[in-house]
Formats: sequence, structure tokens, C-alpha cells
Amino acid sequence: MIVTTTDGIDGKELDIIAVVFGNTVRAKHIGSDIMAVLKNIVGGELKGYSDMLTQARKEAFDRMVENAKEIGADAIVNVRFTNSQTMAGAAELLAYGTAVKLKDA
Repeated sequence: MIVTTTDGIDGKELDIIAVVFGNTVRAKHIGSDIMAVLKNIVGGELKGYSDMLTQARKEAFDRMVENAKEIGADAIVNVRFTNSQTMAGAAELLAYGTAVKLKDA
């Protein structure tokens, strides 16, 4: 599956199928919150949060790709990520793009 942030694929004509997406909602861990407070005092990377967001991005991305495969897409173009707070201490990470079929040249 070709996945790109561009709106096209060089040398290929595309038939648009649909918008596809994948999402995940994650909650903060109390242990990470305690470390974040300490890091806020001395500075530095919040490794627990970085790892959580990396995992969430991968999960949302994989779900988006699975959504595209289910509808018979060959590629996903114009891929974007966004996030939003869903409740206190929890956030959604969303990956979305346009599923396309590659035309025969």
C-alpha cells in the first residue's frame, strides 16, 4: 500500500474511492503524570508521553491503512494526523487521507 502526504503519486493517474481514517483514544497514566511534574521542574523530554504518542500514531496509521484495504484501495494520498482532547486526561489521535485506485497506464 502506497501512503503519502502528497496529493498525487508521480506518474500515476488516480481514481478517488473515499476518505479513510483510523483513530485511537489514549488516557494519561498516573506514573507518567508524576514524572511530567518532575520534568517540568528540571526540564527534559517526557519520555512516557513521547512513547505513548508514538504508539498512538502507529495504531491510528495502521487502522487507516486497514480501512483502505477493506475498500480495495491501492494507495492513500494526502495523509494527515490530528489530535483532540476527548475528556480530561484523554486524547484522540486521528489519521486520515484519501483512498485511491491506481489507473492502468
